[in-house]
Amino acid sequence: MHGLGSSLGLVGLVALVGPLVAACGGDADAPCDPAGPMCAHLSSYHLFDDLATQTPASDVVPYALATPLFSDYTTKDRFVRVPPESSLAWQDTDVFRAPVGTIVAKTFSYKVDRREPAGARRPLETRLLIRQDAGWIGGSYVYPEGDPSEATLAIAGAMVDAHWIHDDGTERTNAYVVPNKNQCKECHAEHDEIVDLLGPKARNLNADGQLEHLIELGVVTGAPPPATWPAGIHAYDPASGTVEQRARAWLDINCAFCHNARGIARTSGLYLDAMQMTPLSLGICKPPVAAGRGSGGRAYAIVPGQPDASIMMFRLESIEPDIRMPELGRNLVDAEGAALVRAWISSLPGSCP
Repeated sequence: MHGLGSSLGLVGLVALVGPLVAACGGDADAPCDPAGPMCAHLSSYHLFDDLATQTPASDVVPYALATPLFSDYTTKDRFVRVPPESSLAWQDTDVFRAPVGTIVAKTFSYKVDRREPAGARRPLETRLLIRQDAGWIGGSYVYPEGDPSEATLAIAGAMVDAHWIHDDGTERTNAYVVPNKNQCKECHAEHDEIVDLLGPKARNLNADGQLEHLIELGVVTGAPPPATWPAGIHAYDPASGTVEQRARAWLDINCAFCHNARGIARTSGLYLDAMQMTPLSLGICKPPVAAGRGSGGRAYAIVPGQPDASIMMFRLESIEPDIRMPELGRNLVDAEGAALVRAWISSLPGSCP
């Protein structure tokens, strides 16, 4: 038995190509069949005892990532439900293998005032990924402004005007983008163009006793001895690791789903996953495969000691659609993440030819 959700935090997903929408008649009491088409209303999945407060049902477990993907300063609550007598199967480096019938959910919201972590939020969307016999399907469910009690499937995506008080007390705005059902593969086809989960990996879950908790609940099985587990790095926490370790953790979660040897960006030769140890593959003194606006006139992805001469920094600090990296999932610059990568590049010794 997996037990009820704890206060560990709250999995990340993007809308997927899937079957047509099940009618569900709008009846929140009619459970949605995970083996069928996506239902029109989020409540039909019975994932939450109280959708407005994101209180999970007894068989739904919340979890968090040590370093989450940056998504325009939204707060994300992550949940997983695995079928009875089933579990996520351990893998050392790749995402844990999920059984058919697994549902993973991630709710995106803006805190009304980021200076008040426990304060009010405005929910924007909940994304679902559902493991079926033929693979993963998914979709994004959008909440109407002012009514967090129900969310409706947005097949074509949506644009949500949002505003909040930022960490420095200034008012910020964003035209938040809810992805359409065809955009999943650009992120979730991490290896060999096969859609899968991204977040539930040992290195992302091994923080604050969370991985031990998931194993105790039976949500994760097949784990090796704890001494062999990869460390979970909190990229934004200086106490979590060195500048290099934290910058690499940030790049791993924000970039490596494309930039790995089997990813969509494999032809670039730039591999940013946590296991990569070859300096050239990490971008150090690596020229771009294809020049253009994305290079900003710079010669190398990373120039040791010179972040402003590095293509990587140029793209991370841009919001222009044909320059910015990652290409999807953000309109804004992650100022803290960019500063961390900048500090890492500044610390690198040596020079390029």
